[in-house]
Amino acid sequence: MSTNAGNIASPSGDASERDVANAHTPFPKGRVAAWVVTLLIAAYCAWSIAHNQNFGWHVVAQYFFDPVVIDGLYVSLGLTVVAMAFGIVLGLLLAIARLSKDTLASSLASLYIWFFRGTPLLVQLIFWYNLSTLFPRLSIGIPFGPTFVSWDTNSVISPMTAAIAGLALNEAAYMAEIIRGGLLSVDRGQFETAEAFGMTRIRALRRIIIPQAMRSIVPPTGNQLISMIKATSLVSVIAMADLLYSVQSIYNRTFEVIPMLLVAVIWYLLITSVLNIGQSYIERHYSRADRRSGAAKPAKDSTPALVPAQEAGQ
Repeated sequence: MSTNAGNIASPSGDASERDVANAHTPFPKGRVAAWVVTLLIAAYCAWSIAHNQNFGWHVVAQYFFDPVVIDGLYVSLGLTVVAMAFGIVLGLLLAIARLSKDTLASSLASLYIWFFRGTPLLVQLIFWYNLSTLFPRLSIGIPFGPTFVSWDTNSVISPMTAAIAGLALNEAAYMAEIIRGGLLSVDRGQFETAEAFGMTRIRALRRIIIPQAMRSIVPPTGNQLISMIKATSLVSVIAMADLLYSVQSIYNRTFEVIPMLLVAVIWYLLITSVLNIGQSYIERHYSRADRRSGAAKPAKDSTPALVPAQEAGQ
């Protein structure tokens, strides 16, 4: 009986083996159709844009490297660098104060972040530009006491200083939350172990915590930098000659509105593309330690080991 059972099972087994041997991946008809439709639509859009005379591509080519446009581009880049630098430094201080056990420092940092994140950037820029309406003179002295030195507000708050103050103070509030999130992503045991080795809190932050937190801080900071490039266009409302203000000054004279706006759009896209490439390289730099440790077996020791700054940054 067993022999018969074996004979009966054999043909079906051979058939299943033949089916597996002849198996193949089905042709992805739906995916290919989606690609074809997408490419056709993209080609049609590109052809329509390239052959639409209303875009004024000859005007775009004429003014793309115009000195007025290039000067405005330099102003936008300069504002971005200065505002981000001040924003990151002030944001780091605010993040540390927010995480501090000191109630006063934590409360003041929270109040600052609440105010500057809760009000529109455009309103802040206009406010700084019109500060002389509230305070005709700026002074340094003892509260309710003598004044040591004072200046006329209009001589201090120029369009440049108003733009830097508005952009930097607003950016500091967002960077504070980004940095605070990065610091919280580091295991609390790193602080405790650093204190056990006799490190001060500042040294532990500088040598141990911040280098590890950079892996969480860099990606959103790159997004903020790209947002800052675009946010500089808002300073045109306070007569700051940035990129957008420069193209506006040209199309107010030539009435070529769309071509000049395309000049600004293309420059913004080029800058943000370069920044995206730089951000990807920085992210890979700070993720080397993760890729290297991913192949290693995690230790079971309950006490977290300190990660030096050199290893965390590699």
